[in-house]
Formats: sequence, structure tokens, C-alpha cells
Amino acid sequence: MPRAAKKTQLIEFKGTTLPVVAVTLRSLQPEQLAETANALFGNDAFFDGDAALLELGQLDDATHADWAAVRAILDTHGLHVIGVRGGSDELRESAAAAGLPSFAAIERTARAAVETTAPTPPAPAEPEPVEAPAPVAQAPLQAAPSVTNPTLVIDRPLRSGQQIYARGGDLVMLAAVNAGAEVIADGSIHIYAPLRGRALAGASGATGARIFTTRFEAELVSIAGVYRTFEAGVPDQLAGQPVQVQLSEAPGESSSLLSIEALRTN
Repeated sequence: MPRAAKKTQLIEFKGTTLPVVAVTLRSLQPEQLAETANALFGNDAFFDGDAALLELGQLDDATHADWAAVRAILDTHGLHVIGVRGGSDELRESAAAAGLPSFAAIERTARAAVETTAPTPPAPAEPEPVEAPAPVAQAPLQAAPSVTNPTLVIDRPLRSGQQIYARGGDLVMLAAVNAGAEVIADGSIHIYAPLRGRALAGASGATGARIFTTRFEAELVSIAGVYRTFEAGVPDQLAGQPVQVQLSEAPGESSSLLSIEALRTN
């Protein structure tokens, strides 16, 4: 009797995790977005076809947008927009009409600590002398080891037009980032050499990321989308000096400022 041919499953589901770049928008004006994107990433495709999710939480008052123009601007720099998150109901509805579904933010609730006590043994009917047991030493509780993101280490200089992206972690450069070159990291960037090109840390929105370099001659630096260019040159007090770049809260302001200060090495 011939064996029946195994039927091929036409649809199969598997769980997977894909990298997605979160892009926080504080303006939906195409001209402003294009200008900012060009200042950050140049005129070429900085990303390599990465999926992007637009964070709209800073645009609560907006109700509509030219989504085709927004997608085209980000697509120019290698970002493929797959959807939106946050923002007003009207804004999400207009995005859905343009083919951009809404994604809900997933928040994990912390588990409540449960305090347990040993039951109290019943008192004996007649008191009897009882020898107290020797105290038992308990080992101290140890915190579970944290999962750290990988650190990308580059020990060769970057020439003009070259780009390095440390996805999900920090970037360590042991050679120069020359003019026209770009380094980007989701975490912090450490450059133990001259920084003459562009450095963008906290690319996925990590506001605590920093940039360190032993010789500051940058064209542009950015932390979590807040950037500063140096078309007129680096200020004299910082030029050629070890510096660190970080975000700092401005007094009386809701937004953060980019702070660049000399780094003491002694």
C-alpha cells in the first residue's frame, strides 16, 4: 500500500524578536524633519533598512500629518517605518488611514514582595525545659546577575564616508574618527582617539548615554536626538581637549540641553 504524501503546512507561526528603532518625533513639519535628519545623518542612507516605530508622545496636540512625507524622509536615511505609538487618538487614526498601525506600549509590572512568617507552634499544656536550637547561619541573598548589552570595540580608524553602528550597546573606538565619518550607538560612545567626524549616542532614546573622547574636534555630536553641530569650528576652550557630552536639564525648561564639558583625566 503506497504511503500518503505528507501534506505541506502552508502557514506556520513562530515567535521571533526583531530589532526596531524607536524614533521620537517632536515636529511633524516635513521641512523641519528633513533638515534635522540631514544634519544628523547626512544625505545618505545612514541605517541599513532598519524597521522604525514612531513615538508620538511629544505630539499630543497634533491631529494629523503628512505621513507619506514623513515616511519618505526617514526612508531616505534607511529607516522603514512600520507603525506609530502614543500621541492623540486623532493622530493615531490619521496614521492608520495612511497604513501605519498603532502599537501599544508594553509595561511590565513589578512583582510585589511577599513576606512570609513561620507558623507559631502551639504552647505545650505543661511547660517543659526546652533546649534552644543553635542558630542557623543563612547565606545572604544575592541579586540575580543583570544582562548586559554587548560592547562593540573598533581598533581601526574610520575614513570619510565610513559608518559604525553599535546596536543595543556601547561603542569603544581605539582609533580616530576622521572628518566625514560617523559613529552611532544605542548606548554610550567612548573614543580613545581624536573625534573629527560625527558621534551619535543614545540612538534608541537612552537619555543617560554619553560621549567621551580624548581629543574633541567633532563635526556633530548627539545624545538621544538632541544634537549640536560645529560648522564654525569647535570652541577654543574645548578644541583638542578631552571632553564628555551628556544631556542636562535646563532650569525651568521641560526639554534637555546638550552639555559639553572638559573631561579631567588626572
